[in-house]
Amino acid sequence: MTRRPAVAVVDGFGSAARLAKAFDAAGHDCVRVQSTVDIPAHYRSELDLGLYADNLVHTSDVEATAAALLAGHRPVAVIAGAEQGVELADALAEATGLPGNGTALSRARRTKDVQIRTMAAAGLPTARQLTVEDAAQLEAWHTRLGGRAVVKPVRSARNDGVSVCDSPAESVAAYERIRDAVNDFGLRNEGVVAQEYLTGTEFVVNTVSRDGRHRVTDTWRYQKIDVNGVRDRINGVLSLPPSDPRWGPLRDYALAVLDALGIAHGPAHLEIILTPDGPRLVEVGARLCGADVARYAVLATGESQIDRTVQAYTDPEAFLADVDTPYRADGHAAMAFLASPLEGRLRSYPLLGEVERLASYQGMALRVTPGQRLCRTVDDGTEPVTVGLAHADAATVEKDFQTVCYLDGYGFYDVEPDQGA
Repeated sequence: MTRRPAVAVVDGFGSAARLAKAFDAAGHDCVRVQSTVDIPAHYRSELDLGLYADNLVHTSDVEATAAALLAGHRPVAVIAGAEQGVELADALAEATGLPGNGTALSRARRTKDVQIRTMAAAGLPTARQLTVEDAAQLEAWHTRLGGRAVVKPVRSARNDGVSVCDSPAESVAAYERIRDAVNDFGLRNEGVVAQEYLTGTEFVVNTVSRDGRHRVTDTWRYQKIDVNGVRDRINGVLSLPPSDPRWGPLRDYALAVLDALGIAHGPAHLEIILTPDGPRLVEVGARLCGADVARYAVLATGESQIDRTVQAYTDPEAFLADVDTPYRADGHAAMAFLASPLEGRLRSYPLLGEVERLASYQGMALRVTPGQRLCRTVDDGTEPVTVGLAHADAATVEKDFQTVCYLDGYGFYDVEPDQGA
């Protein structure tokens, strides 16, 4: 039996697992490569290989992992799935001679302070920042900066450890809390970066690249609230059509960022704030966007990072033929990320029926089901429910999104409080 061509997905967990089904439909096998022996805790429920043809576990020897991939399969591409797989994907593509982004700028694509320095060296406008060496240095820097600062680990994801700080004392406290903490990937933080707080609306620009040419597949506007002691908690995203006057400047800046960071192949997920002085990067991940964004991108635009990534590697001529054409904009979509103010054993969600009756309702994902323990939402990992909306009418989506936000709160959760609470 002739083996099918294969695509290696490094850390193909979470949203990246959807690539396996899409590549299978295109006549390719997918091989999952673990960048670490131990799977991070938030992905341990994904031990089932599903549609993956194989699972290779990397143990620090790139040449050995590349040899195992070549010996057991017919690889045509190596793609980073989750954030922690970016550098290994670069190294494996280079070692196997497959299309990739190379290793020269791998650290810049993965490490937040190096990322900003690399962009600044390329002449792009960026946020002011400090790679923190000690508390006194940080205190002095924030004092000179004035206003708010954002303090976060240099290598993290899922908003892990991100703190918005109003004073030098708050920045120092965040630094002390972050510097030796174990992150979402089960690794001790390697360092801390402080950046100026950027004022403006934040957007997501998702892209796919082939041979240094880039396609914007979907764009979203973040909605934020202050909740449960967390400032600027992202409680939703709303799709942004190319007809919006902000779309063009965001696209141009995003593509310049990809060039500066050497992202010539594969998907990327950029978070950009449109400040009064123009767009400024928050950070970029050289991998797919998370959550279920690809599904709602298709409902809004007719395409997503998933199908365009498959096309870029399996039919590059077709991908490049319309790479510069804006995506279809005949639909509108949103995702609401709910935030529980309560803790305890969840009995039920009394208002789910109200959500399901909304005109644009498309589905929801329950991360916490009745009978399980509900936590107060303070980060992505404690988010209990995601609601998806899509409709031909933008005003309907906006109205329904605001309705979901209104329903979310104390009345949305029937909880048996912890004893002594």
